[in-house]
Amino acid sequence: MTIELRHLRAFLAIAEAGSVTRAAARLHLGQPALSRTLRQLEDHLGARLVDRSTHHLELTAEGRTFRDKAAAAVAAVETALDPGGLRSWPLRLGHTWAALGDHTVPLLRRWDETWPGTPLELLRVDDRTAGLTQGKVDAAVLRGADAWAGLRTEPLLSEERVVVMPADSPLAALPRVTLADLAGRPVVLNTVSGTTTMDLWPPATRPVAAIEVTNTDEWLIAIAAGRALGVSTSATPSNHMHPSLVYRPLVDAPAVPVVLAWREGPVHPALPDLLALAREVLGGGTA
Repeated sequence: MTIELRHLRAFLAIAEAGSVTRAAARLHLGQPALSRTLRQLEDHLGARLVDRSTHHLELTAEGRTFRDKAAAAVAAVETALDPGGLRSWPLRLGHTWAALGDHTVPLLRRWDETWPGTPLELLRVDDRTAGLTQGKVDAAVLRGADAWAGLRTEPLLSEERVVVMPADSPLAALPRVTLADLAGRPVVLNTVSGTTTMDLWPPATRPVAAIEVTNTDEWLIAIAAGRALGVSTSATPSNHMHPSLVYRPLVDAPAVPVVLAWREGPVHPALPDLLALAREVLGGGTA
């Protein structure tokens, strides 16, 4: 049979709800009808997308891969059918917490001056690829040395690491901090979009505990409340200044690469202009 957009929406609703029953209620469908729609999609793909063998519904490995593909396809259709897109086609640039740091505002100002007919929308998305694999954005500023399947990347710069701490921390008196200075203290890790894991430390000098959070706001609050210290990059202070926080250079940790990423295949026609402008701004040509 022909697979339609409703099959993708049905699968995404099931994946988000974690239950066929809850997804059916959200879609105002009967549970048997939604189950048939899912089965039709699985038959077409020749793969099981949902594991029904457990009490709690879970996606299979194939289902997790297809979820991003389905989300990107639905987002592309919605963008194409948006009446506002007939007048202008915004270029959506995703980021997870700091965009391009101090270079963000110069980039946006230069873009508006040079290409006023193409809005550049800066969107923060708490996701490993800043919404890129889900089709929420056209390009994204990503950090880290990960290999992102299905994405093309262009290096932009490297950022030094910093330690983020409450202003009353004893370490705030130090002009610079080392990894060993953090041993014996708890740290907070953003497990969704952060660039820091416990592997940053040698086994003998790792922090005593880790608080795991899923977004930048929770990460900042945990630090400001004095519950833990954080490690980020030099771009973070320009976007997240707070009277309860101080930033100190982390001198013995490797720098973090920053890339501009986009999906393989057809791209927004203004993407090459964005890449060229980013290189110019980062190279100092901001006057």
